[in-house]
Amino acid sequence: MTWRRAGSAVTRAAEDARASARPAESARASARPAAASRLRVGDAGPTPPAVGLTGAVPLPPVPGRDLLRGSSRHFRAARQLRWLQHDGDGATRATSPRSSGPAPSGCGAGMHGALGAAERAWGSREHPSPRAPTLCSGSAAGSRAVVPVLSSLAASAWRGALSPEMAKEDRSLVSPECPGGPSPFRPTGPETPHHWPDTGIQGGGMDEPTMTDLSTREEAEEEIDFEKDLLTVPPGFKKGVDFAPKSHPTPAPGLLSLSRLLEPLDLGGGDEDESEVVGQPGGPRGDTAPAPPCSAPLARASSLEDLVLKEASVAESPPEPPKPLPQEQWAIPVDVTSPVGDFYRLIPQPAFQWAFEPDVFQKQAILHLERHDSVFVAAHTSAGKTVVAEYAIALAQKHMTRTIYTSPIKALSNQKFRDFRNTFGDVGLLTGDVQLHPEASCLIMTTEILRSMLYSGSDVIRDLEWVIFDEVHYINDAERGVVWEEVLIMLPDHVSIILLSATVPNALEFADWIGRLKRRQLYVISTVARPVPLEHYLFTGNSPKTQGELFLLLDSRGAFHTKGYYAAVEAKKERTSKHAQTFGAKQPTHQGGPAQDRGVYLALLASLRARAQLPVVVFTFSRGRCDEQASGLTSLDLTTSSEKSEIHLFLQRCLARLRGSDRQLPQVLHMAELLRRGLGVHHSGILPILKEIVEMLFSRGLVKALFATETFAMGVNMPARTVVFDSMRKHDGSAFRDLLPGEYVQMAGRAGRRGLDATGTVILLCKGRVPEMADLHRMMMGKPSQLQSQFRLTYTMILNLLRVDALRVEDMMKRSFSEFPSRKDSKAHEQALAELTRRLGALEEPDVTGQLADLPEYYSWAEELAETRAQIQRRIVESVNGLKSLSTGRVVVVKNQEHRNALGVILQVSSNSTSRVFTALVLCDKATSMDPQPGGPATPDVPYPDDLVGFKLFLPEGPCDHVVAKLPPGDVAAITTKVLRISGERILEDVSRRQQPKFKKDPPLPAVTAAVQELLRLAQAHPAGPPTLDPVNDLQLKDVSVVEGGLRARKLEELIWGAQCVHSPRFPAQYLKLRERAQIQKEMERLRFLLSDQSLLLLPEYHQRVEVLRTLGYVDQAGTVKLAGRVACAMSSHELLLTELMFDNALSALRPEEIAALLSGLVCQSPGGPADQLPSTLKQGMERVQAVAKRIGEVQVACGLNQTVEEFVGELNFGLVEVVYEWARGMPFSELAGLSGTPEGLVVRCIQRLAEMCRSLRGAARLVGEPVLGAKMETAATLLRRDIVFAASLYTQ
Repeated sequence: MTWRRAGSAVTRAAEDARASARPAESARASARPAAASRLRVGDAGPTPPAVGLTGAVPLPPVPGRDLLRGSSRHFRAARQLRWLQHDGDGATRATSPRSSGPAPSGCGAGMHGALGAAERAWGSREHPSPRAPTLCSGSAAGSRAVVPVLSSLAASAWRGALSPEMAKEDRSLVSPECPGGPSPFRPTGPETPHHWPDTGIQGGGMDEPTMTDLSTREEAEEEIDFEKDLLTVPPGFKKGVDFAPKSHPTPAPGLLSLSRLLEPLDLGGGDEDESEVVGQPGGPRGDTAPAPPCSAPLARASSLEDLVLKEASVAESPPEPPKPLPQEQWAIPVDVTSPVGDFYRLIPQPAFQWAFEPDVFQKQAILHLERHDSVFVAAHTSAGKTVVAEYAIALAQKHMTRTIYTSPIKALSNQKFRDFRNTFGDVGLLTGDVQLHPEASCLIMTTEILRSMLYSGSDVIRDLEWVIFDEVHYINDAERGVVWEEVLIMLPDHVSIILLSATVPNALEFADWIGRLKRRQLYVISTVARPVPLEHYLFTGNSPKTQGELFLLLDSRGAFHTKGYYAAVEAKKERTSKHAQTFGAKQPTHQGGPAQDRGVYLALLASLRARAQLPVVVFTFSRGRCDEQASGLTSLDLTTSSEKSEIHLFLQRCLARLRGSDRQLPQVLHMAELLRRGLGVHHSGILPILKEIVEMLFSRGLVKALFATETFAMGVNMPARTVVFDSMRKHDGSAFRDLLPGEYVQMAGRAGRRGLDATGTVILLCKGRVPEMADLHRMMMGKPSQLQSQFRLTYTMILNLLRVDALRVEDMMKRSFSEFPSRKDSKAHEQALAELTRRLGALEEPDVTGQLADLPEYYSWAEELAETRAQIQRRIVESVNGLKSLSTGRVVVVKNQEHRNALGVILQVSSNSTSRVFTALVLCDKATSMDPQPGGPATPDVPYPDDLVGFKLFLPEGPCDHVVAKLPPGDVAAITTKVLRISGERILEDVSRRQQPKFKKDPPLPAVTAAVQELLRLAQAHPAGPPTLDPVNDLQLKDVSVVEGGLRARKLEELIWGAQCVHSPRFPAQYLKLRERAQIQKEMERLRFLLSDQSLLLLPEYHQRVEVLRTLGYVDQAGTVKLAGRVACAMSSHELLLTELMFDNALSALRPEEIAALLSGLVCQSPGGPADQLPSTLKQGMERVQAVAKRIGEVQVACGLNQTVEEFVGELNFGLVEVVYEWARGMPFSELAGLSGTPEGLVVRCIQRLAEMCRSLRGAARLVGEPVLGAKMETAATLLRRDIVFAASLYTQ
């Protein structure tokens, strides 16, 4: 307690003061003035005078630590007598709260002496504590002496306890103002009738009790708890002091809250081990330590009474309602436009330095990496995002921790391994078939490898500091995007995340999802600036004569030039007309054949070479067309003799690692011939080692023209001078479509080499007609695709998560990006649920006894009837006959917030079928001055049976009026059989005209008046509602839900008519109570549902997949994973099919090469069926594999999954069975080309994936105790891993 510490300080201060004052007592006693000295506020000087009870006495400084801290034992002894009371004759008597008799006056004097000593000790300090507030300040020059508030506080509390008569006598003791005012402890003039007892300090009166007396007295005194045992009103007093803690907002009437009194007068108390800065010994005199930023400013007042009264009035005011919590912000956008001028001051010794000056966005990212923040860097291709990754790797090496760099494709991992190894040295590579230096501090791997490490609990994760996700926009990939989400969800909290992506429009949303997931802020650094601006052209030439037909469409500033577009259209049209004059009116073919392509590319490359705009990357969206275009340029040679020599030597060095027959492969010989002339081809059908040779020669500038598919755009930083698009249309696996803006920007970003080119050139070829301007504008200037969740459930994910306790499958779904929009408000839902629970607990229970026994049923019947009618009405509006009936002139019943069963007539029906709107004239009350809203909103009253059954129509109580309202289908409560002859357009024109101020007072047209009168007449003739159209008989709606809904509505109406609660006089009040409770409970149920697992979108599919696993015996009824489930976890793909084949012994009887050939059907991506000349063993094996797949598909259909049996079996592709079989038997790769028309690159990829599958099957066989099958799988993997198919990557050498 603050008072205890202050009290003990008072006692010690009194002892110190008495010891220092006794030598001069006699001199001061003789010289004591008759008039009371005024308070000395603060005189300038080296040692401020201390303010005592009778004058200023210079005292040695008392440290603030000693003053503000002490034992509560001394404080209790010093305050045994706590209440001072004046006698009528002016004498002072001390009264104990526990005794009504007088106490020795020496104790009262001792109290005053202690207080005075405290004042002198406090005022003598050279450096007051920043936590010791003052009531007033003196001279501003030099140091300021601080007037202590402890004695004033005690005096004020004493005066507050006096009776009114005593207070009158005591007014002379109160100083109206602090500076220079009279002392609050001493009379203000010589004629005062009061006698003030002398203190022990001044030598007169009674002596101060010594510490020995105090200790002896304390032993005899009972133990007092100064928090619980203090009285609030002393005996004989009318007022007192409330010692309640601060949490009590309003003290009882007549009591002064001591805790609130102390609040603005903080005495700076603290624990014994707290360090307080009272004054720095070496600092300048008079300097006061600055107040802490969190402390509130001290209120100014002319006297303590004003302050006390002000505090008391504040205490009596009602508490403010709680403010809503600020919304959590996890994604913090960083301003990349403001320069980082103090970068090298903030980071004097960077972990990594480059030969160039980093850009602003790179510096911003580096600053956050130094603070161990997670960052999301979104920038264009070639903008320099790798700089951020390099700094994180260097920082981890400096911290002796580890970094993981993940990439979406294996080729990119190999490239990054080479680059980072050359830079940092300690770098490892982990891919499906390669493990290099797994103990390194920086590991390069694919995202699938990282997911496997997280599922298996690898030790690498323990020392991990950073995970770098490159090409994050790959999360949009439908096949593999789920892997990114799994990894982000499972990463431990101690790992910081770096996301590198192309520009995406919803970077903040994606970062917000990760921030909420990890409960840490993620800084978004997004820049659309390009280091090398781009210029986009249309090329319409097709021969040397027209090679100059290059038209600027989009300049480097982002301006779209329509003039260039129309010029390209005219050039194309002129050539078409010349062609028609020469060859007739038949139009030229749209795309042309290889001959036309050859003419176009010869003209284009000649133009680019003349303008020094090589090297160029030509993006073609077909592997076959890439090969054709490069092969057709047989007469083109773009390299010099020295470049030819360099290319030849490089090829010889790289191909030397291949066996002799592999060096003579047709693809190898053809590629070597193209490369010598400066041409290259890059797509998935090329052998991996040849692709790496092309990439390395291109990065050296020796490949001048590269024909590539869009996978080249996802490689490392390999920019060109120019990028050419062969077409703006591509086949996405299902249909042809235009390029998306994000795809176009990703590939176009390869144009422009930083430091070499002022601008990059992007050219779109117009082989046929010029594309539409709108399509070009959308592709070049449209927004890139948003990051979208591709999260889906897989059997491997379910089985892995069922095996661990740390994360449930429901938690994985709940944290996925797909659930983020519905889950981000969960905290607000929890707060709303808590508030509704509190409100529900405060509500009074409705009385449902006696005649009100069926009140709950009555309420539920009414709610169900309203919902049933609404469903029927929705069906009517959605039907063709229903829409026909809702034509102009139809009278309807309108029910919404503004109208309660009011008649209206339809004036107009919107033609928008998706959001249909009916414009209607509706009856309402005439507006008055007291009711500016016509009719006003319909107040929710208590519904009786005649309100619920039928439609109790609205009837105006006074003059009738009308409004024109736009009604959604839900506002039409019923369609009547009545149709009025009206002119909807004339009525709408009249109403619109009378809305203008000029015509506001004009009377409505007769047509409007007639319609209103007819509606009013109908309402008066049918108060319970006019006849309505029957949905089944009149509108011919034979839907089951409509028929059953009509029957249920009639049943509910009968039940409502038979209710007894409506006859009770207490029905209205109890119904309102019940409805309020029911509405709160309904909202609580909705919030609970949103917070529960039941609201998850994929929960039904999860239950279906678990049922499949349960049916197949992978998990038991309790969800425990059985042996078959553990085997399935070891599979990388097709987990169910492989496990079933193993447990059915379908593979054990086969030879290793036959097993490999059959398993190729699970990994092959080549189209086409199996060869005819296959051994019978393979044919039988294929049939058995298909039979097992069919059985699994049937189980899935039976459990409710929407994948058909044919679709599941159709995932198998046995097109390369013969190729793999012969390869496993030892056939050279050069002879495999004649067995299948599949490109060599796809064959290599199939065999590589097959070898990974054989290794996973080997581990599964050992798990179940099948050594024979395990040995066969080991042999099969060995047979596959040979020659050019498994040649080591050039990047790892």
